[in-house]
Amino acid sequence: MFVKHVRSEFGDGFVALHRPLFDSVEKHYLTRCIDNEFVSSAGNEIDEFEAKICDITMSDYAKATVTGTAALHLCLHALGVRSTDEVITQRISFIATANAIAYCNASPVFIDVEDEYGTLCPILLRSFLENDTTQVGDCRINKRTGRLIKACVVMHTFGHPARMLEIRQICDEFGLMLVEDAAEALGSRIDSKHVGAFSHAAAYSFNGNKIITTGGGGCVTTNDPALAKKVRHISTTAKVSHQYEYCHDELGFNYRMPNLNACLGLAQIEKFDYFLENKRQTATKYHSLFVDTGVKFWVEKSGNKSNYWLNALSFKSKRDKDFFLKKTNSEQIMTRPVWQLLDKQPYFAKYTVVSNGNAERIYDTTVNIPSSVTKLI
Repeated sequence: MFVKHVRSEFGDGFVALHRPLFDSVEKHYLTRCIDNEFVSSAGNEIDEFEAKICDITMSDYAKATVTGTAALHLCLHALGVRSTDEVITQRISFIATANAIAYCNASPVFIDVEDEYGTLCPILLRSFLENDTTQVGDCRINKRTGRLIKACVVMHTFGHPARMLEIRQICDEFGLMLVEDAAEALGSRIDSKHVGAFSHAAAYSFNGNKIITTGGGGCVTTNDPALAKKVRHISTTAKVSHQYEYCHDELGFNYRMPNLNACLGLAQIEKFDYFLENKRQTATKYHSLFVDTGVKFWVEKSGNKSNYWLNALSFKSKRDKDFFLKKTNSEQIMTRPVWQLLDKQPYFAKYTVVSNGNAERIYDTTVNIPSSVTKLI
């Protein structure tokens, strides 16, 4: 049933999990960029791309970056996360979420997820902060490690929005900076508010497998003018403006998005609304396919609007999941399990974990299925 459906939607041959789609629009933008010779870190297209991301996300400021991971690192560094700090995040996420914390030489604290959407559990977050930390002056300190709890990073799993209203309230109450890892969630909303707007800063990814792509690329968004200025400065090697001298007044990073990538992104943005609608149609068909089968299709929560970046299925058992993975991949239909839990990765195994068992259950039973836009306009 599933294989037949996928073939009818995505065609014969190998079916990727999420592939980009290009046509003459991208060729036009790229040719124009090459003709203008501004292919690196300078060019009007970068400014135009950032302005359009602001329009989509309803943000005041956007800074395009070379990757989504770089964007997340910039968020944390600009907010002052340092080696003496701990940063809370969720157990289920792509490795970049934890890596960005490590790039700041900070220590992650891995909190378990909700059972329905695989996003950070606000109940467990509050429990940890109330029971395992203490207030010392203006700081929240981990009782066990003695380290400052500086920030919280929430990831919108597969494009499904996390419970940001509750999480923001908790972070404000306990004095934590809040960052949204919205790498997968461009176009997703909570009520009428775009994800990324609930935090001090948000990071997006435009990798080749995202809903729109710049090839490689990412973006930081924020409504804080001082934070936006800081991000822009440190992302361009912290170079002080001067007619000819090279002076860098703090630690900076060469994280600027090349103009060539921004051109590709502008072409993709022209089709963004269509991409969102097409993916929603694909999700609706999947949902209907699995009704009354005992297999759960991950559907958006009431009041939320998911971009359905990667569609997900949860089976009754690990055995059923493993059988499905082997069968579909043998048919040249790419499916994959959820990422291995961050706290199970060797580098991060030594850090604090707060578990309710949901992450293990989701990992044991859940797969992603083909989710590309099925056709061009």
